[in-house]
Amino acid sequence: MVNESPDARPRRRLRPTRRGKIVLVVAALLVVSAAVLIPLALLGTGDKQERPQSTLVIPEGWRASQVYAAVDRALGLKSGSTRRTASTVDLALPDQAGGNPEGYLFPATYPLDSSTEPAALLRYMADTARKRFGADHITAGAQRHNVTVYETATIASIVQAEADTASDMGKVARVVYNRLLKDMPLQMDSTINYALKRSTLDTTTVDTQLDSPYNSYVRKGLPPTPIGNPGEEALRAAISPTPGPWLYFVTVAPGDTRFTDSYDEQLKNVEEFNRNRRSATTG
Repeated sequence: MVNESPDARPRRRLRPTRRGKIVLVVAALLVVSAAVLIPLALLGTGDKQERPQSTLVIPEGWRASQVYAAVDRALGLKSGSTRRTASTVDLALPDQAGGNPEGYLFPATYPLDSSTEPAALLRYMADTARKRFGADHITAGAQRHNVTVYETATIASIVQAEADTASDMGKVARVVYNRLLKDMPLQMDSTINYALKRSTLDTTTVDTQLDSPYNSYVRKGLPPTPIGNPGEEALRAAISPTPGPWLYFVTVAPGDTRFTDSYDEQLKNVEEFNRNRRSATTG
């Protein structure tokens, strides 16, 4: 469904998605104020309870790698410490996760004190996610769409990564479901970005040929795990997508995302995106 290019130069592809944020860190700054405050008195292992001395904000959409790095910084640990801890601590993840905590490090504001350790902090994040995902309205929503709760978290992570605004989330979720129902590949750049450990507005022809289970251009269905840690709004969108026939969308300008079920209309919207992009580059 795309115009192929013989080279690897970045180009605007005809894909169903496009979010307007350039990097996840920028997105994180925009959602800090929306993070849930976890009323936790102590995340350490000692017996003496202490008043929280600081907080750690995990914004919606952060990948596990970003969470690990933030925990290392907040606790003054050597880089890579929390990642290593995550590979050894039991987080009671669902079987579908295969031990990968991506998607289950719930975005929130976590209080820290001098006894806080990464293992306890990660366990609390995962426990918070399990409780949120296990809520009746989430499980009921998953059943309505014939997906598991884990798959709902995966869909929510895509919605979180792709939606340009909160108001677009329900429509993005609907695009995901519509394409799944039609046995179409999702063709989400966010999944390729996840595989390549990057965030970019450009996806090349070479990128779409990537040999990865996260390459949703060539592999149908959902990626094997979430591609980030979704927040409440993305979860709501995943269980209650906006009704509509859409199969494509593109953000032609900040705050202007066009959804359509017409390939021809998508072509026009993509060209407008390209014109705006070229104008911004030359201007």
